[in-house]
Amino acid sequence: MNEKTWWKESIVYQIYPRSFQDSDGDGLGDLNGITSRMEYLKQLGINVIWLSPVYESPCDDNGYDISNYREILTDFGTMEDYDRMLLKAHECGIRIVMDLVVNHTSDEHPWFVESRKSVDNPYRDFYIWREGRDRKEPNNWGSCFSGSAWQWDEETRMYYLHLFSKKQPDLNWDNPRVREEVYDMMRFWCEKGIDGFRMDVISMISKDDHFPDGEVGPDGYGDFSPYVRNGPHVHEYLKEMNREVLSKYDLLTVGECSGVTIEEAKRYASADGSELDMVFQFEHMDLDGGETFKWNDRSIDLVELKAVLSKWQGELDGKAWNSLYWCNHDQPRMLSRLGNTSPSYRETSAKMLAICLHMMQGTPYVYQGEELGMTNVRFADISQYQDIETLNMYKERLDEGYSKEEIMNSIYAKGRDNARTPMQWSGEVNAGFTKGTPWLEVNPNYTKINAESELSDPDSVFYYYQKLIRLRKEHSVFVNGEFTLLMEEDPQVFAYIRKEGDTEVLVCANFSETPAACDLLSEWKDGEVLIWNYKEKGETGVLRPYEAMMIRR
Repeated sequence: MNEKTWWKESIVYQIYPRSFQDSDGDGLGDLNGITSRMEYLKQLGINVIWLSPVYESPCDDNGYDISNYREILTDFGTMEDYDRMLLKAHECGIRIVMDLVVNHTSDEHPWFVESRKSVDNPYRDFYIWREGRDRKEPNNWGSCFSGSAWQWDEETRMYYLHLFSKKQPDLNWDNPRVREEVYDMMRFWCEKGIDGFRMDVISMISKDDHFPDGEVGPDGYGDFSPYVRNGPHVHEYLKEMNREVLSKYDLLTVGECSGVTIEEAKRYASADGSELDMVFQFEHMDLDGGETFKWNDRSIDLVELKAVLSKWQGELDGKAWNSLYWCNHDQPRMLSRLGNTSPSYRETSAKMLAICLHMMQGTPYVYQGEELGMTNVRFADISQYQDIETLNMYKERLDEGYSKEEIMNSIYAKGRDNARTPMQWSGEVNAGFTKGTPWLEVNPNYTKINAESELSDPDSVFYYYQKLIRLRKEHSVFVNGEFTLLMEEDPQVFAYIRKEGDTEVLVCANFSETPAACDLLSEWKDGEVLIWNYKEKGETGVLRPYEAMMIRR
């Protein structure tokens, strides 16, 4: 049996502050807005808030480019507002996990301002500077946000590395002074009483210092992945961070680890507690990548999805801990991606996706609006989008000869702004998010999909999530039980059993809009149905479109 720890039994709710709730009418969500909605989150039943960055930032990448780790961005409020929010959360029995973004800073951070002044500046080695090669970049790496990963700096006539935006220079973690500054900043927040860290692209902090060229992709740039993901010293540095900071506080720690393998995950999130509590892996998120990777409209194959998720369930059992998620601020809405957004099936498929994920072993994450069944958005014009990744891709693909229609279809399917449209609180103007002009337009379907209407409907997606969360807290089998996948090759049904001692629970879900044969229902017909997304019984041994249920025996 797994050791009992609070973060294994918690349900985390991610807040993207800019889009959650505006309290002062400037069109931007803020800390006081979050505080005003704390009772809503308490009613939902979540235990933990993961708060996307609220630090001082020029917001080239919506706050993931930090210029001061110890101050609050004025758009979001003040440190006093933060302290009030933290106090209110704790009064509601909710913990706060901060986003830790330390692979890179903003180019407006004082460290980088100093670093670029001269080659002998004391802060020079806080970042990764290199001479050019044959009057060009030091290597062929491409940035995650298009173009080269190297930026020429005229002041000292050298290049600096930025795996993301050119305004996000990468920190040099091989410099012990950088690590100590990071640890000191982490202590600052821990002493304020926060409850953990979600660590942004933490698997990328250690680079191969030979900086070899990468395999050239369709964009003409080399792939940096093999040389920066799970790099040579990443585990050494995380163990050091654990010794210096994490082990001294009662925290939840989760690392965003793109490209992580199961064997690497066992090291990052080992049950011995020497590094992190859990990781975010992306293998199930990448199943619809296709040849052009992200920007396509290929659908996720259910058989492949089952194989990936069950592999992570089995391989980590007793050795490490899973993070369970469908959505976050970087992913399109899973309801649009894997469910059905038509009026006939939106609520049913939203409930189906929820039960399928939440009853696995691991800590479930709910992204804001997921509990309402929010969907992707289809804005008519690129001018209505804000995301830097989306805007860069649009320009790049236009230059490559793609049609506007082709590009917009890619954005409708995979763009990050799908997850960032404002939270839909009510049917009022701007969905009750703001009395001003929202920074990003509200999804027009807010008049039909919003919290106010769902709170008045006992059969809503919201109350279904509430019941799932309650069941998870009431039955230890969902935390500690073994996971066994059933019907592995079935193209429609995702079915599995959780077992702890004499308790067995079956979860079965139809991922399609056509009925699916499921003999398990006959075998378990005498069991107790704990939760179900249909109101009346159907044909024995058949799952109706998007039907899902959980049965205990």
